[in-house]
Amino acid sequence: MLPEKDGLKHEWNYPTIYVNPPYGIDKERGTTIKNWLARCAYAYENFGSEVLALVPVAPNTTHWKNYVFTKARGVCFLYDTRLRFLENGTDGGKGAPMACAMVYWGDNFQRFYEVFIHHGAVVDISNLMGEQIALDRKTLRLAL
Repeated sequence: MLPEKDGLKHEWNYPTIYVNPPYGIDKERGTTIKNWLARCAYAYENFGSEVLALVPVAPNTTHWKNYVFTKARGVCFLYDTRLRFLENGTDGGKGAPMACAMVYWGDNFQRFYEVFIHHGAVVDISNLMGEQIALDRKTLRLAL
């Protein structure tokens, strides 16, 4: 079941934004989680928005390398690895099949830390902002 509105087609010029993007491919719209994370980074960089995104932990993917590690300020790796979601206000009965994280783009890392330290391991990744970290396997082998 697709949502009535496609959040990627709307402007994201808001002070605070929360997203829980689809974890798979939206074949009808031709989008993936990469599109959502790109918009999160864009909203922060262009509008100064504080953005929170609940996403699967996938540090080996290009979307994490391009939009989380190099553009976000912090990550909370959630302790509860099987988050359960409500569907129409009731427990959906199944949990997420993978570990999840809350990613933060914004300028108030201390507040992010204070709220999310109770829910997981909070890491300041601001030292990676602007870095090029997407090494290919050949480069990694040469470095070792």
